[in-house]
Amino acid sequence: MSQIFLIVAAILGGTGVMLGAFASHGLKSKLSESLLSAFETGVTYQFYHALALFALALWLKQSQSVWFVASGYLWLAGVVLFSGSLYALALTGVKWFGPITPIGGVLFIAGWVSLLVGAMKLGAGS
Repeated sequence: MSQIFLIVAAILGGTGVMLGAFASHGLKSKLSESLLSAFETGVTYQFYHALALFALALWLKQSQSVWFVASGYLWLAGVVLFSGSLYALALTGVKWFGPITPIGGVLFIAGWVSLLVGAMKLGAGS
């Protein structure tokens, strides 16, 4: 699992750089300030969770807690839904992508809660 999360973290980080550059150089003159900001928010959260997934992948070498593994999957799903919906909204202007974004946000939060539960169980020795 550690290797898979490490690979995904590298992909998310690399594509985050590409998408950020695309927004900065390719979209700046083409999108409204609001849509550009939405796109950049997607990039920011993708990066945060790429870094979190990277750290988690390293930690999974020490502990294979189901809670930690769940965190990784929840964060990945969050990136797809949260960041992906913001990218789609910004690039297409289709408003129905907007309601998908909070679902991704809830998945991000669930991933962090799962990490918390896993950390608390480590302290409890189970």
